Amino acid sequence: MADITIKDIFEAMPGRFNSEAAGSWTTCVQFHFDDENWILNVADGTCTVEEGTADNATATINTNADTWIGMITGSVNPMQAFMSGQIKIAGNMADVMKLQDTRLFRKTSNDKTSDDTHA
Repeated sequence: MADITIKDIFEAMPGRFNSEAAGSWTTCVQFHFDDENWILNVADGTCTVEEGTADNATATINTNADTWIGMITGSVNPMQAFMSGQIKIAGNMADVMKLQDTRLFRKTSNDKTSDDTHA
């Protein structure tokens, strides 16, 4: 499998988003990585991502790129990463937990992050 980047992961998310399963879910999740910041917005049945920082995040995730990529590809256990302090979460934990729901963020056969992909 080709090397996956944080940018690859975030650019794939809108295409994997299932608006029907999301219902009326609205959120803004801020992600802080080593030297990158990303924003995930869900509102009105759409999912958008952008580089940058959000003023109105409902949740914030802080980790390093290797840990996040490992969680996405399945080489890092998300619960162990959280319990060991490799990932820190502030704000609405329910919004963060929804990122792992494969009904909301489907796997696709043509995206680089499809091995064991969760948002």
